[in-house]
Amino acid sequence: MIERYARKEMTEIWSAATKYRIWFEIEAHGCDALAELGVIPKSAAKNIWDRGGSVEFDVAKIDEIEREVKHDVIAFLTHLAEFIGEDARFVHQGFTSSDILDTTLSVQLARATDLLLVGLDRVLAALKKRAEEHKYTITIGRSHGIHAEPTTFGVKLARFHAEFSRAKTRLLQAREEIAVCAISGAIGTFANIDPSVEEHVAKEMGLAIEPVSSQIIPRDRHAAYFATLGVIASSIENIAVEIRHLQRTEVLEAEEFFSKGQKGSSAMPHKRNPVLTENLSGLARLVRMAVVPAMENVALWHERDISHSSVERGIGPDTTVHLDFALHRLAGVIENLVVYPEKMKGNMDRLGGLHNSQRFLLALTQAGEQRESAYRLVQRNAMKVWEMFRTEGSAGEGSFLNLILEDKDVMALLSEDQVRAMFDDDYHLKHVDTIFDRVFA
Repeated sequence: MIERYARKEMTEIWSAATKYRIWFEIEAHGCDALAELGVIPKSAAKNIWDRGGSVEFDVAKIDEIEREVKHDVIAFLTHLAEFIGEDARFVHQGFTSSDILDTTLSVQLARATDLLLVGLDRVLAALKKRAEEHKYTITIGRSHGIHAEPTTFGVKLARFHAEFSRAKTRLLQAREEIAVCAISGAIGTFANIDPSVEEHVAKEMGLAIEPVSSQIIPRDRHAAYFATLGVIASSIENIAVEIRHLQRTEVLEAEEFFSKGQKGSSAMPHKRNPVLTENLSGLARLVRMAVVPAMENVALWHERDISHSSVERGIGPDTTVHLDFALHRLAGVIENLVVYPEKMKGNMDRLGGLHNSQRFLLALTQAGEQRESAYRLVQRNAMKVWEMFRTEGSAGEGSFLNLILEDKDVMALLSEDQVRAMFDDDYHLKHVDTIFDRVFA
């Protein structure tokens, strides 16, 4: 993980100290269950909690032991025995390393997801607030980057809110799927440990039970989880790209907040660059980078191999840390986004009312003209407006209206009042309330 793009709350979940604390809790809860079964003395289970429960494990010492034994869990158990003493022989009874590692990863991913949900909620709140603020702020909609028909900036933001609402639903499902416990022994058959131990550990750690774990938790769960994070990252980039386009000099309908004292370029003092949303596009790529390796981790040899292990040591922390940072950065961008309604209206009007072309097409067909013929009538006037725009940089207010009024073929089918009525932009906004009710009601 890169510290520049990390929040402390998330990085702490993936710290060595946190990991070893979770390892201990799994082992100690397991000892409680074993003591209830009479496999180990209850006094031993109590002693393990008393002596290990408040210890700060020496990460450097565990690393030193691991360099010798070449096994991380054994290194930890060796270090733990220094505190617990003779009763350390009862720790890890019937467990295998994957029981500890996989269950710990489940705990970490579940905790990480809880933080991601906080970030998602902040994004949703920001989108809702700004959408309502600009519910009727008219702007041109664009398809293929070209002016299409009017919408509102609020509708744009409502669309993103709906997208992130779906993201939250998926993330909640992904959390449920990943938060599972496996304490089933060396090959997953419970030969040396009773299933009730797994049930107890799962309950204490806030996890569900993996029904069939072989020696590991099946990696289709993890693949689905990281795929969900990848989709959320793509949704973040979806908003980021929109803002980047709107901030272009030739458009400038909205821009990232530019704070006092901020500088946009080391060489050009005039620059105000969309650096935050560009950063979000980059972070989205880092998150999506984990998806294919997570998919490839699904196919393991027989009951297990460790080809997935090195991958998950990287993508677990990196992906959740980057996505957590990106969600909060995105929320901040939306909260502080500077919006220019006048520029939106001005850009829309630069094509002289061309955004009403479909209304004329439909009106002509309603008046009895065949669709192909009606299309040609409207398009021949529209292309004249485009030519004015190309040569002069603006078609001029009302240029499309004037051309239509001068077209005898069109006016033979429509009255002047009908024509003028088709340039009322409120026509395009009549169902904004319906859209908002669908998204926010």
